[in-house]
Amino acid sequence: MAIATLICYVSFGYVVWTVDPEVTNWAGFALFYACLFLALTGTFALIGFLIRFIALKRDLVFRSVRDAFRQSFLFSFIIIAALYLLSKNLFNWMNILFLAIGLTVFEFFLISYSKNNYDR
Repeated sequence: MAIATLICYVSFGYVVWTVDPEVTNWAGFALFYACLFLALTGTFALIGFLIRFIALKRDLVFRSVRDAFRQSFLFSFIIIAALYLLSKNLFNWMNILFLAIGLTVFEFFLISYSKNNYDR
């Protein structure tokens, strides 16, 4: 996971270095957001896993990785969504509040779904 995250950061750096935001089309912006999303997801997953593995030591490694990756995916999504809203001049407290509430409800759904299906 660390090597894949490093590769994502290298690709993000390449996109930032080569893509001119003033003359690019939607593909350049899609590459920017996708590379940043993957790099942030990997970083937050590694941090979350290390915190769970070192500090908590309660769950199996598989569950720790699964939970860390799920939460890093959602946290990275909210950061990328906020950046996108900021680029479109739609960034305000109400949009971020709706986004945070929606992702919180989605996280609770995923937690309840995983407890019902994996603990049988």
